[in-house]
Amino acid sequence: MSVEAPSRPVILTGDRTTGPLHLGHYAGSLRNRVALQHSHRQFLLLADAQALTDNAHDPARIARNVIEVATDYLAVGIDPAVTTICVQSALPALAELTLLYLNVVTVARLERNPTIKDEIQARGFGRDIPAGFLCYPAAQAADITAFRATLVPVGEDQAPLIEQTNEIVRRLNRQVGHDLLPEARALIPEVGRLPGVDGRAKMSKSGGNAVPLSASEPEIAAAVRRMYTDPDHLRASDPGRVEGNVVFTYLDAFDPDPEAVAALKAHYRRGGLGDAALKERLAGVLRDLLGPIRERRAGIARDPDLVMDVLRAGTARARIVTAATRDAVQDALGLFRL
Repeated sequence: MSVEAPSRPVILTGDRTTGPLHLGHYAGSLRNRVALQHSHRQFLLLADAQALTDNAHDPARIARNVIEVATDYLAVGIDPAVTTICVQSALPALAELTLLYLNVVTVARLERNPTIKDEIQARGFGRDIPAGFLCYPAAQAADITAFRATLVPVGEDQAPLIEQTNEIVRRLNRQVGHDLLPEARALIPEVGRLPGVDGRAKMSKSGGNAVPLSASEPEIAAAVRRMYTDPDHLRASDPGRVEGNVVFTYLDAFDPDPEAVAALKAHYRRGGLGDAALKERLAGVLRDLLGPIRERRAGIARDPDLVMDVLRAGTARARIVTAATRDAVQDALGLFRL
């Protein structure tokens, strides 16, 4: 069985359903998804099955946040008429492809993946690594290839996973003797990894240093006040460091006037610009960005049937696409069929 090549480039991306999305997701991927959805065939995967790999103790949280993340997608401007939003656990072909791919990758290679190594260390697993977590690169390869995606918008910390997907693709293609599956390219934005407001790590829900997309104006103001700047910039008249200054990182990511930000950096470096003025500008930028998203989100949340209809329709479309790829892989490998 062969699969017809899509008429437009295919994007596959998504999010673990561990909680509502935040500004790090917006900078790292969501903006790209909104911008590309009309020129590409785009699939957004609500990765509830993958979220269980390190949250198996709380499956209700994962299920609850499927709706939350889908609501965030719609609020930022994802159009379900042109983007397919689907639920990972409702696509059995993904699990079946994962099982096949685990036969062409070694445990040693999985453990060497930089993204997995960093995440294992951050979670303190030691050698008590959930097998599903360790095998995530194979599962993501299944996700990407099942949709025949050639472009994957991700943060820079996820790029090694795309590289490992392509290793699996090349090995399978060599084994079957033709280009059965396409390779994918990571699309990494200029701000590939947004730090948390504390400046100590990437923004994350679990780290308590995130600004949710639904943040109210008081929550935005409180988050900006907490932001790490230059600890040696004690007076406005002192010269300050831009590098490592979280406020400038966020201005680079979200301020619509880069020339004005460049002028602020020069002023800060030579002295005469206080942190309070910088933070007030950033608070205004974030209010302008998040205000419309928050209002759209509130409207969508008042109609939960709308979100469920989007998920049912998108998952039904995705089931057809992923099943066709699974069948093509099984046939190419010569697996027994009843």
